Amino acid sequence: MSFFFDPEVTMSNKLMEVIYIFIGFMVIYTAVKNLRDKENPNRYGTFTFWFVLGILIGLGKWLPSVISGILVLVMCVPAIFHKVKKGRTNAPLKSETEAAFAAIGMKIFVPALSIGVFAVGAALTTNVLGFSALNGVAIGVFAAAIFLMLFDKKNTPAVLLNDSERMLSTVGPLSMLPMLLACLGAVFTAAGVGDVVASLVEHIIPAGNVNAGIIVYAFGMMLFTMIMGNAFAAITVMTVGIGGPFVLAHGANPVVIGMLALTCGFCGTLCTPMAANFNTVPVALLDMKKQFGVIKNQIPIAVIMITVQIIMMILMK
Repeated sequence: MSFFFDPEVTMSNKLMEVIYIFIGFMVIYTAVKNLRDKENPNRYGTFTFWFVLGILIGLGKWLPSVISGILVLVMCVPAIFHKVKKGRTNAPLKSETEAAFAAIGMKIFVPALSIGVFAVGAALTTNVLGFSALNGVAIGVFAAAIFLMLFDKKNTPAVLLNDSERMLSTVGPLSMLPMLLACLGAVFTAAGVGDVVASLVEHIIPAGNVNAGIIVYAFGMMLFTMIMGNAFAAITVMTVGIGGPFVLAHGANPVVIGMLALTCGFCGTLCTPMAANFNTVPVALLDMKKQFGVIKNQIPIAVIMITVQIIMMILMK
């Protein structure tokens, strides 16, 4: 409890730890529910994965690093051997969803929009209220749940909890991919990958040629995002390795270059299964027959976007 009473710890961080504990309990509920579900073909492996993940999310702040590392390895075993499955989902029937939409109408978008509104509101009032944008997202989720319960009395806390479990079970181990990829960016930066990239690129880009640097920087952002699945993780490595020494150091506008470079990374997001939230999770949720169907439809858009971004960076530098 000393963490929560420590005056040196910001209110934002304390609130996030409370939210992580709540998420951890939700994930542990997913583990227990699957363990008790005799229709789950691999309920013990499924329980192990979700239970360990719940412990890591809820109590990770206070676990020794060695213990956390061991738990991560334990958690990955059932995932690697495809022993994490979904059991009985109790999904609503089509007639039930149509009836619910007829009763609620377009108000169904209010809960989703409230998440964004609270996130932006928290970001704009950080200096006043002390909450971060991430706090706002979490608060927005709770607000969305309240809206759903007000719209329909059938949306009890138990229903919301079971629906959350159903989504987690449907997505499976892919749900942890964004967290792993976010860590990967920090690991790459700490390991000096940016410096290695810089030493390789200096043999390709002519000295002082900013336009060539921009082109390599843009494509590097796209490719590294495809590898890491996250443009925010890729931009730290690419800016240290290419953007800084070969573009910004020669007088290019850092605001323009940084903003458009991140968008170049998003072009890579459209082309990679590593971007689980965008390209893999929809396939699982919609039970699509083509595993890479989403990506194939997005590649032409990504090619157009990267071309436009490079031209804008050259003209506006």
